[in-house]
Amino acid sequence: MIEIRKEEQSDSGAIHQLNMAAFDNGLEADLVDKLSNSCKDYLSFVAVEDGSIVGHILFTPVTVDCCSTAGMGLAPMAVLPSYQRKGIGYELVRYGLEFLRKAVCPFVIVLGHPEYYPRFGFELASTYQLICQWEGVPDNAFMVVIFDKVALPESGGIVRYLDEFNEAM
Repeated sequence: MIEIRKEEQSDSGAIHQLNMAAFDNGLEADLVDKLSNSCKDYLSFVAVEDGSIVGHILFTPVTVDCCSTAGMGLAPMAVLPSYQRKGIGYELVRYGLEFLRKAVCPFVIVLGHPEYYPRFGFELASTYQLICQWEGVPDNAFMVVIFDKVALPESGGIVRYLDEFNEAM
């Protein structure tokens, strides 16, 4: 049975290995390492089966230019290849979003697969005039789930991730 819980300090090595196994080039593993060392406001959950970490999801602060609005960005999310297509990623996303909703986070941004994330309530960010800071990002891959519409500026703005993401893009 899979248990979802907050990351513990002793999980960092297993999380690094999981991201190395789940992604081809190691950029995501290095990104997670950098963020865990530099960002105090990140939120990280792991999926554990029989004492082993088989999935991981990370949320870090994002901001919208020209206002004091801050939300969270979902990235990356990884599941060991041998555990993929078993609903673990789904449970990680669902758990993380529910945690953030209860924590009164106004919105969550994701740059991800347009067929996957709408099942969690993600919509095109462009619907709210929210624009990704990086050029060339397909409109259908840049999405937002909003928990508090009042917190977002009506005029939208450019969504900015932490600087550590620039190297991965």
